[in-house]
Amino acid sequence: MDIEDLAARIEAGERRALARAITLVESGRADHRAQATALMERLRGQGRGREGLRIGLSGTPGVGKSTFIEAFGMMLTGQGLKVAVLAVDPSSARSGGSILGDKTRMERLSRDRNAFIRPSPAQSQLGGVARRTREAIGLCEAAGFDVILIETVGVGQSETMVAEMSDLFLLLLAPAGGDELQGVKRGIMESADIILINKADGDLKATATRTCADYAGALRLLRKRPQDPDGFPKALTVSALEEAGLEAAWQEMQALTGWRREAGQFAARRAEQARHWFEAEVREGLLSRLRQEPVRGAMEALASRVESGEIVPARAADEILRTYLPAFAGKGT
Repeated sequence: MDIEDLAARIEAGERRALARAITLVESGRADHRAQATALMERLRGQGRGREGLRIGLSGTPGVGKSTFIEAFGMMLTGQGLKVAVLAVDPSSARSGGSILGDKTRMERLSRDRNAFIRPSPAQSQLGGVARRTREAIGLCEAAGFDVILIETVGVGQSETMVAEMSDLFLLLLAPAGGDELQGVKRGIMESADIILINKADGDLKATATRTCADYAGALRLLRKRPQDPDGFPKALTVSALEEAGLEAAWQEMQALTGWRREAGQFAARRAEQARHWFEAEVREGLLSRLRQEPVRGAMEALASRVESGEIVPARAADEILRTYLPAFAGKGT
């Protein structure tokens, strides 16, 4: 693969080249990983200054994430912005397959020339995003997209990893969802910059307004974060179906982003995220070594001894580390 040619085509905004590059960075083959690293280094060197707004979006299944993204994306493209959607679909624990049906759900947006939609499988990755989503974000920025929307799989409060790769984190909730204040004190709620109560239309409009007021009051009780100006995080009502409240939500996102840029929080946050993902790559690299021979065979042999009660798990783990990673043996890892 000609990395220089592929990089040039991505910087020219070619969608086919962008799709091919994302496929490359998602591959687990060793030769593809080497090419992907070379591509990211090439784009980083030539494309500095190309910076899109990264918006992470989470919410429980059925809350209307795809409907919201399509309506919100159409509004942004109508303003002349280029929008990329990176949608992560859950993978089956049994077969490993994913539906990847987001282009079907977002039929209007998928036909928009200023939009790009790429579904990816979560595979075994926890946290609601795929392992290579961060690299896909970098590719979309290099291709000149102004806004990158990262839609997570929507599994619940454990879905906080998207906050480590986005500039803004939106939490989409539905009205009349039971105990609206459940989990406000921790996890995904604390990571949200803006909470959007969707489906504020029809018979649910009044309920959505009450739910929004409940969340607004609860957010004021949370400990203030250094990356927030007065009034944030905040709760708003939107209707993706009627396309109501989308412009107001976008204005709030722009206001928050502008404040963070002026306060130096925007650049500091991105630097912190880069460090986080460097450490994540190191951890994943170590785990991948454990899945290869001869470590894999040794682990299987020790696992059989653990099953029979011949050796305790902690001793077996220490033996593996002492043999294959001696620098970490006996360190409480």
